[in-house]
Amino acid sequence: QVQLVESGGGSVQTGGSLRLSCVVSGIVFSVVDMGWFRQAPGKQRELVAGIDTRGNTNYAGSLKGRFTISRDNAKKTVYLQMNGLEPEDTAVYYCNRILSITSMRGRPFGSWGQGTQVTVSS
Repeated sequence: QVQLVESGGGSVQTGGSLRLSCVVSGIVFSVVDMGWFRQAPGKQRELVAGIDTRGNTNYAGSLKGRFTISRDNAKKTVYLQMNGLEPEDTAVYYCNRILSITSMRGRPFGSWGQGTQVTVSS
């Protein structure tokens, strides 16, 4: 059974940085395209960054340049480096499987992790 454990969130001021981590177990991690999702209060969960098995990446909207997704297959971990954080980035962040970085559509496993809270104050 797949397990996803996110960490690294916190409270920062506008312009601050955070690095999120997600450790994945229960699957052959190296053959799965992964992504970071976020869900703000009252909004639907959205995919913000994706990475394929070769390390190619894609981002939603204007996040490219502020967010950087990466992975370490040996550690079965996917990361999200977030710079220049804005109050609009406040959300709970989750990792999960994606369909592809071309489609930027999620293909989540049957379960989600607990997520990690990111709060950005002005």
